[in-house]
Amino acid sequence: MAGAGFAGFHCLLRLEALLPAEAAEIVVVSPTDYMPYIPLLPEVGAGIVDPRHIAVPLSTSLSRTRLIPGSVVEVDLTARTCEIEDLEGRHRTIVWDRLLLAPGSVTRTLPLPGVPEQAIGFKNLSDALYLRDHLLSQLELANLADDQSERRARCTFVVVGAGYSGTEVAAQGQLFTQAARRHYPHVAPDDLRWLLVDLAPTILGDLGERLGRPALEILRRRGVDVRLQTTVEEATSAAVRLSDGTTVATRTLVWCIGVTPGPLTRVLGLETVCGRIVVDEDLQVPGEPGVFAAGDAAAVPARDGPGGLAPMTAQHAERQGVAAARNIAASLGYGRRRPYRHRDLGTVLDLGGWQAVADPLRVPLSGVLAKILARGYHLFAMPTNRMRVATDWLNDVVEHRQFVRLGLVRSEHTRLSVAEPVDLYYRSDGRPLTESARPDKVWTDSEAR
Repeated sequence: MAGAGFAGFHCLLRLEALLPAEAAEIVVVSPTDYMPYIPLLPEVGAGIVDPRHIAVPLSTSLSRTRLIPGSVVEVDLTARTCEIEDLEGRHRTIVWDRLLLAPGSVTRTLPLPGVPEQAIGFKNLSDALYLRDHLLSQLELANLADDQSERRARCTFVVVGAGYSGTEVAAQGQLFTQAARRHYPHVAPDDLRWLLVDLAPTILGDLGERLGRPALEILRRRGVDVRLQTTVEEATSAAVRLSDGTTVATRTLVWCIGVTPGPLTRVLGLETVCGRIVVDEDLQVPGEPGVFAAGDAAAVPARDGPGGLAPMTAQHAERQGVAAARNIAASLGYGRRRPYRHRDLGTVLDLGGWQAVADPLRVPLSGVLAKILARGYHLFAMPTNRMRVATDWLNDVVEHRQFVRLGLVRSEHTRLSVAEPVDLYYRSDGRPLTESARPDKVWTDSEAR
């Protein structure tokens, strides 16, 4: 199995339940030894949840699965082998009988001047940890600044992309900096400024007005400067130039415009749609017996999904992983195949404090009730660490969060130009797969959750 994200992890979990120990050896290739529970990344960035508590460990969650640390960089569909590059850059080849391709997605970037070098990504635990440190460092430097313009620039934070992650990062980040500001006497409340920028006419556009409108009202009521039908044209180390003609002095640009399928999907020679591997209703790759794909990397048919495909969301990746496990087990003679059926159970969006929006079973909610529902959903959806996360939430209310820079992640490791390298993967002619090889389709962040 290639990948241990939502689809890969839940496929492994289900395979262990469906297959007798003697039926198969289960192997997963993953650069990390955990599945990150991505929906709670903004709460990690805001210092509410401990990063370890949203990292679901593979070793304790999966009793029979063999983990190979590394990345699948090439697949020979004829010889039924995978080439793997491990964490130290060494290569090895393994043979497979059944293969699930679930490499997930990477942050989508655009060729805008300065953005790859200046923007901070927000896709993994390292990004969230760095953003938290960065926000605190800017407040500390602003507190020391004698020049008012420098102080205000350091207290101005720009988030690009008003999908799931961008909206939650702006919402959680604003409350975080407001709370932290009390420890910096030379930073006035008016110095703090958060901008949320998106080219769409509304935030959370793919979720509809029922959720986008109340979320927009909450953010603007708090003072977040939401600029719609606006995008970034250029970024420097000191400012961001926007398409509305304004230049915003800032030291913080957070990039959340969406994702694109992982690079592995583009070196396999398989048919793709918008970079996603074409599969049938059984999640099997047509014409390739024993090869399955799921999650963000798979173009899973869904009549009511965007473009006739299942959305790139965590809840659908999880259910696709379970469906893929069932059909893989059936191909080995255990159980029967069943097609994957796309069902949207609704959406929850945590806006920090006691505010959230949700539409369980298409019933729009906002405020405290939506907040309770959002947290209840996340506790239910997390495979492990539920008590730890619940305790973090309780501590945030009772003891309040700590404002400490840990310095665990260096800034150069979070820039878009290096945070998600694609030079592990190669085209058929041996040249590295670069950013220019990524597909034109931009998947919005709301499709990625």
